[in-house]
Amino acid sequence: MKPHITYQIRNLLILFCVAFSYQLSAQKSIINSGWQFTLDTTKTNWQTINIPHTWNKNDAFDDDPGYLRGLGFYQKQVYVPIEKKELIHYLRFKGVNQEANVYVNGHFVGNHKGGYTAFNFNITEFLKFGDYNLIEVKVDNSYNANIPPLDIDFTIYGGIYRDVEWIAVPKQHLTLNDFASEGFYVDYPNVSKEKASVEVTVFLDNFDVKSATNQLELSISDADGKIIRTETKKIKINANTTEKLKIHFPEIRNPNLWSPEHPYLYQLQILLKDKNGTILEEKSSHVAFRWVSVDPNKGLILNGEPYKLIGVNRHQDYEGYGSAVPMQLQENDIYLIKNMGSNVIRFAHYPQAQELYKLCDELGLLVWSEIPVVNKVTNTPEFFETSLTMQEEHLKQYYNFPSVVMFGYMNEIFLRLVFDRTSTDQEKEDAKVYSYELAKQLEDFTRKMAPNRLTVMALHFNEVYNDTKIADLSMLIGWNLYFGWYNDTIPDLGIFLDDQHKRFPNRSIMVSEYGPGADVNISSTTPKKYDYTQEYQLILHKSYYDQVMARDFVVGMTAWNFADFGSEFRGETIPHVNQKGLVQYNREPKDVYYWYKSVLNTKEPLLHIALNPEHPLSLIDEDQRTVSIFSNEKKAEVFLNGELIDAITFIDGLATVDIPFINGKNELKVTSDSQEETKTLQVFKSNNLKTSHFKRFGINLGSHFSFYDKENDVTFVPDRPYSENLYGHFDGTPYNITKDKNQGIPNNIKNTEKEGIFQTMLEGCTSYKVDVPDGQYQVTLFFVEPQIKSNIEMIFNLTAEKALSNEDSKRQRVFDVFINDNLIESRFNMAKTFPDKYGVTLTSIVNIRNNEGLSINLKPIEGKTVLSGVLIEKKD
Repeated sequence: MKPHITYQIRNLLILFCVAFSYQLSAQKSIINSGWQFTLDTTKTNWQTINIPHTWNKNDAFDDDPGYLRGLGFYQKQVYVPIEKKELIHYLRFKGVNQEANVYVNGHFVGNHKGGYTAFNFNITEFLKFGDYNLIEVKVDNSYNANIPPLDIDFTIYGGIYRDVEWIAVPKQHLTLNDFASEGFYVDYPNVSKEKASVEVTVFLDNFDVKSATNQLELSISDADGKIIRTETKKIKINANTTEKLKIHFPEIRNPNLWSPEHPYLYQLQILLKDKNGTILEEKSSHVAFRWVSVDPNKGLILNGEPYKLIGVNRHQDYEGYGSAVPMQLQENDIYLIKNMGSNVIRFAHYPQAQELYKLCDELGLLVWSEIPVVNKVTNTPEFFETSLTMQEEHLKQYYNFPSVVMFGYMNEIFLRLVFDRTSTDQEKEDAKVYSYELAKQLEDFTRKMAPNRLTVMALHFNEVYNDTKIADLSMLIGWNLYFGWYNDTIPDLGIFLDDQHKRFPNRSIMVSEYGPGADVNISSTTPKKYDYTQEYQLILHKSYYDQVMARDFVVGMTAWNFADFGSEFRGETIPHVNQKGLVQYNREPKDVYYWYKSVLNTKEPLLHIALNPEHPLSLIDEDQRTVSIFSNEKKAEVFLNGELIDAITFIDGLATVDIPFINGKNELKVTSDSQEETKTLQVFKSNNLKTSHFKRFGINLGSHFSFYDKENDVTFVPDRPYSENLYGHFDGTPYNITKDKNQGIPNNIKNTEKEGIFQTMLEGCTSYKVDVPDGQYQVTLFFVEPQIKSNIEMIFNLTAEKALSNEDSKRQRVFDVFINDNLIESRFNMAKTFPDKYGVTLTSIVNIRNNEGLSINLKPIEGKTVLSGVLIEKKD
């Protein structure tokens, strides 16, 4: 019996210890798995999902206009052991877009407005211990005039798209009720090269019915883990109260200063103990010594020296995931940004995952962080209150990240007003007044709450910001400038910056957004504004860099955008995606990413040939093709098929070389002192199509650029006037193409992924010829009716057509289609057949004899003809 008694006693001791540990130690768990989700308002048809989750990852990219903005319902059963009854329990949601109502066991727990900051709810009183507990969350991403952002150029993905945490803490703990902060704030009253001081403010809660005596131990360790400063405080916390403590550390002599080039981090550790010395809770934070200011003439001053900011903006969504992106992929973004050579990142236009800010601390990236008050303000107390609450959450949750040097609160706030065609003049004047008033409140609040940070606001290119004096509020102004894209020409950037500096000499300014759209499937030897070629993207970015670097008074520049991102209403060459990224939506770099890396990152050798070996290259009536090569080295040699072609010198990371490709397979190799890169690609080269052999040949009508069609593995060559033995048009003009606009129709073309073909076209063409050799071919003609529906006025596509009138949208375009005098479509009328802009193809098998070539004839019956592309495939 004795051993059995001993065994029972031992088990009781174990249970006692477990219960004791539950009572005394803080615990946190991520509860992302096994949630139930439904869009059904009757709360049926549940499906099992894991968080992060969004219900818009697919419908925001389909051909149907709009995406679901409404209600989604989540629920999960969580078992809570009886042993945890003495703990205080919280649910922490790191991101729910955009309004959440939370219930526990049928009881309403709380509401949170805003999709980009965390929130905590104390759920202790609603729990059943020793039982399962039902957690329910009703999420709403509907348009709400009182919750920013309003109508903006990015998709508002609905759902619980960041982690959900269950936090259980002892009755004495660092508060979780201060706008979901960590319960402490790190300040640096004085920092210099000689010495640095640290002050920590801690908020302690006591949920007990009696007072408690606790001990607070704080320590600072260096990067090697050696403790260099400690402070201990004993404190008595009254029952059901919150106590505030300020702890001042002795000055640290000769501190290691933090900078992007030397991101030296100290570590703060906070231990909360009970009166017996048992640890109740432990928290930590990065500590970094640096100081930042701005000077109207010298730009940013970091640690006492002028410092030029060069970096990117970032949206958080990702191809295939929407906003519900695994953290590993998000962190990889930060590595890619740092590896490019960036020293700054603007998290636009909302606070992003805290893990990313921590990584910016560690890698060395200065951060501009902001709340989503974008483009428009609603003049209601609710909108003002929500905006100020958002900023308080933002400041308190991100306060302790030393990489954050700028706190922002508005972006292009007058954009809607400038393009508003419905409001009266008085309503517009009123909007200026109340928008300014909100900006003033946010500015004052931010300066008060974050006195050691810079305040910042981003403006779009318009004089209204100067007229209203809203541009005078923040310490730093970011201008979102798209010269050479939406406005004027590329060199106008420098003219604008000089003018602003002259007129407002006491303002500190930077270029907070810039950049053109670019599609890796589109290329041109004659790049032009608004054509979505990578070549034009490189020209613009390179010039902006040169212009900003030449002006000491400009704080710096952040490219728009690091990656392509979802914007459902956009109709670019990849619909529903804003394509201004330096990398694609899937994070594969575009050529311009490598150029930036060549000039910004000198630590790692770089050599990059700006050619995609997966895209066949077509050279028609060209002896050679100019190829760009990027490197951070000085010189290199270029070989084609084993033969030395040229020795090149890199200037500002770039060299160009004329490559005399041959028809067929080509191996292009570039070697420098420390590395080499080889690309093998297939080239179709011809000066006479009648003597050429090809499997497929495509022509992009009405366009000066080529387009790679992945489905058919063919590069559609640019259009041209007809010349013998080649191809081209005899008449017609490119549709809707002007000196400043080279996209044609900036709309989603339904029923296709070949917008790069369909969005440009020849209008009024009646005769087109391709001099192919005799044989049997499958010929596909590509059409779209440009003047039908899709009349959404694109505020962010400032060169878009104005909305069509009812008369224009009903205009008929009727014509017959002939191939080599054979009628293949009679009275072709897309407006009558299709309700929207559909990609339409007509395919015919054609036998070409007697050296006649391929002739396409479009005979107008009513209106002008249109033709977007031709694909010719050899059948024998």
